[in-house]
Amino acid sequence: MKSLNGVKFAEMVQMGSHHLFQNADYVDALNVFPVPDGDTGTNMNLSMTSGAKETEANVQEHIGKTASALSKGLLMGARGNSGVILSQLFRGFSKSIANESELSAKQLAEAFQHGVETAYKAVMKPVEGTILTVAKDSAAKGMELAKDESDIIVLFEGIVTEAKASLERTPDLLPVLKEVGVVDSGGQGLVYVYEGFLASLKGEELPEKHVNDSMNDLVSAEHHKNIAGFMDTADIEFGYCTEFMVKFEDGKKEFNEAEFRTDLSAYGDSLLVIADDEVAKIHIHSEEPGKVLTYGQDYGSLISMKIENMRQQHIDIVGEDFKKEGKKQEAVHPYAVVTVAMGEGVAELLRSIGASYVIEGGQTMNPSTEDIVNAIRSVSAERVLILPNNKNIIMAAEQAAEILEIEAAVVPTKDVPQGMAALLAFNPSASVEENRETMAGASKHVKSGSVTFAVRDTSIDGITIKKDDFMGISEGKIVVSDKSLQSVTEVLAKKLIDADSEIVTILYGEDVTEADAEKLGEFIESLNDEVEVEIHNGKQPLYPYIISVE
Repeated sequence: MKSLNGVKFAEMVQMGSHHLFQNADYVDALNVFPVPDGDTGTNMNLSMTSGAKETEANVQEHIGKTASALSKGLLMGARGNSGVILSQLFRGFSKSIANESELSAKQLAEAFQHGVETAYKAVMKPVEGTILTVAKDSAAKGMELAKDESDIIVLFEGIVTEAKASLERTPDLLPVLKEVGVVDSGGQGLVYVYEGFLASLKGEELPEKHVNDSMNDLVSAEHHKNIAGFMDTADIEFGYCTEFMVKFEDGKKEFNEAEFRTDLSAYGDSLLVIADDEVAKIHIHSEEPGKVLTYGQDYGSLISMKIENMRQQHIDIVGEDFKKEGKKQEAVHPYAVVTVAMGEGVAELLRSIGASYVIEGGQTMNPSTEDIVNAIRSVSAERVLILPNNKNIIMAAEQAAEILEIEAAVVPTKDVPQGMAALLAFNPSASVEENRETMAGASKHVKSGSVTFAVRDTSIDGITIKKDDFMGISEGKIVVSDKSLQSVTEVLAKKLIDADSEIVTILYGEDVTEADAEKLGEFIESLNDEVEVEIHNGKQPLYPYIISVE
């Protein structure tokens, strides 16, 4: 093949997207951090799916125009750092060929090289051993081959071969990957996309994974989007769409599908279970997703999780206001602060201290660039500040700020405690830039801790971690792991509280009782009798405790 036009490129995009979709669960499972936030595959899949849909709707012979559609779809659908980087790779790719009706092998190689350069510029501190490295090495190989090779298929075979080799080298570049014994998840996702591209070029088929297909077909048929338009938000009895996979393990409870379905049905409705000998994939609408996930762990490892707040989705679709007590917003606000969080209680707390709109999201369910843009437009403000409250949402928030037609800035908060501190520093009389600096500064003066459970056995920073044990995380670093929630939380509190601590805020999750949270508060007061302790029911899933110390 000596040239590539827009129609053939669109076919490549569809197959690349489908191959990533088929393997998204595996990419999720590669996430190194042993907390239940393995979402790289989910983020990349949703991002690429958005790009593929836009491409399919705008196929043209002119490859520059087709690639522009891919770039637009990826930009708006980008979720998480991996999804944003993927969107930037094809943003640079598409810009470099905007005026080309078809590409030669050399031009294709140059387009991938331009994509790498754009992606590296988009990341403030590029880290080698990630998706960036895989993209860079494979593009460099393409440039090398293009000096003598004019056949596009042969060229791309070389690109894919090098992408795979680069992926295998990622543990040598990123020590944490070698410590845990995995390759980079984002790099693996990119390899799946490139493998799909190559299969399309060669007219080959890739293996299907019918469990995923069946599950997603069913979810598409019965999913929560069907509730919009004929019911009120308050009528939604089970508010969280919960999807996850269980990989069966020896030593765990023997799987009986009928019993499994019966037990899960007690937690909600719209239950779907697809299972084979090795894995079960579950979809359920529940009010207590954390308990659903805990039940699933009785049978094995959780290898993929996604939780969505259907009440907020319904609000977004039908245009209802998301603020408490049903109060309607004015048509235009001079200022808005849009933030991201999981848990009804956490969202309510953020609104009570100044958030104009809280996007439901965070671990396992990062909002896309388009989600953030739509949320901001819904509050009709003249100026906006965006608080991601998660390091994996910052890049998508920054892309949203660039797209918006109003003055916008991102305060790079990495967790809910930082977001709370930033919100309290907001000054409606100050400029966007002044607020960004002040709020960012305030967020750095708070110490953050959280407790969650391990989804795999591993060892990090000298701490041995067993699957299903609780882990205490201080400032993003695991400091303790044990089977006892109380023991872990007390050790974490000792790490966070010192003589200078003044205010401690405890957000307890959906699986923790108020009495247990109060006991924790009493323990913290015993560490420093001068400290003021505030306790709130955050109702967040996955994290029994989130602790803020000022």
